[in-house]
Amino acid sequence: MDFKVPPDLKYTKSHEWVRLENEIAVMGITDYAQNQLSDVVYVELPKIGEIFEKGSIIGEIESVKAVDEFYMPLSGEIIELNDYLGNRPELVNSSPYDEGWFLKIKINNPSELDIFLTAFQYQELIQGEENQ
Repeated sequence: MDFKVPPDLKYTKSHEWVRLENEIAVMGITDYAQNQLSDVVYVELPKIGEIFEKGSIIGEIESVKAVDEFYMPLSGEIIELNDYLGNRPELVNSSPYDEGWFLKIKINNPSELDIFLTAFQYQELIQGEENQ
């Protein structure tokens, strides 16, 4: 199956994406991740002002199939949430890279971006998972 993997984003092995806007990172889950979950019915986000280390569990995504955790892709402070997800969690399915973003992070350590996957590397990762 072909999944959207925009070339301008950075990706994690746990299927989060990050779009950089100067010192701010916008994050969400990938098209592949939303497809694996199927119909998203609820997204639990952290609070604005909370500070997390990279890799911390920061929320949950509930779908008709499962409840899954998602992780902080970069160390930093939560500065904005996508308030639309409260009433329209299906945006994660219909528009994972645009209207379905989760939150914005003020980055503490930009060097953490060095270990993110490129779009090409992420496509290889999900192809490997599909073939298992």
